[in-house]
Amino acid sequence: MNNRSVPHAGQIVKILRGKDAGQLAVVLSHDDNKFVYIADGDKRKFDQAKKKNLLHLESQSYISSEVANSLMENGRVTNGKLRYAVMKFRQSTESYVEEKGD
Repeated sequence: MNNRSVPHAGQIVKILRGKDAGQLAVVLSHDDNKFVYIADGDKRKFDQAKKKNLLHLESQSYISSEVANSLMENGRVTNGKLRYAVMKFRQSTESYVEEKGD
C-alpha cells in the first residue's frame, strides 16, 4: 500500500497480489493494523469477504459514503451497493483520464 495508513470502511482499494490482482474492491472492516476484509459485490460477495494483507493492497482516494453509512448503521451492506461503489470509482477515473487527454 502506498500510504501506510489503514484504509477506511467504504474505501476503494486496488488488489496488488493474488489471483484477484488488478481488481478493485471495497474495504468492509479491519481485522487489525495488518489486515482488512474486502468485497466487490460481484465475484466476492459481502457474506464471503476476503481477508487481505494491507501490503497487498493499494488505497485509492475514493470512499463510498453509501457503503460507509450502511456499514455504520447496520453492520452490513448489499452486494448491489458494493458493485455500484466500484462502478462509480471506475467512471470517475475514466472521466479523469479523458480530461487529461490520454
